[in-house]
Amino acid sequence: MTTAGAGAEGLVGGPAGAGADVAGRLVGGVFYGLAMTTSDDVRAIALSLPETTEKIAWSMPTFRVAGKMFATLPEDETSMAVRCPKVEREELVLAEPEKFWVAGHEASSAWVRVRLAALDDLDELRDILLDSWRQAAPASLLE
Repeated sequence: MTTAGAGAEGLVGGPAGAGADVAGRLVGGVFYGLAMTTSDDVRAIALSLPETTEKIAWSMPTFRVAGKMFATLPEDETSMAVRCPKVEREELVLAEPEKFWVAGHEASSAWVRVRLAALDDLDELRDILLDSWRQAAPASLLE
């Protein structure tokens, strides 16, 4: 991997074969794109979904539709938790462990953790939040 340029501390070229125009960060052996998603992005996208509210619970922001939680931002705000059916969750964790994992206290529930820095872009974040929102939303909002 090559340095992306002067003053680009911590920046490296993309994965092998990605081409010189791809840049990002290598952290703990995991490549992260430059367009890192943040907790502000989570908040903006979640609150743009119909009838979504933000409420502090367990000392962290939670996002709800019709009173049902569909996303949380843990205190360090480097990840989020979203609803995800257990079968899909297992597939996600196996396929992309750099992005998805299951917190110990959520093992028996249908939730998955998402590393914000590992997401490809805002479209991926939006898709994940929308999928979780749909699982919590009442049928009247899904029509």
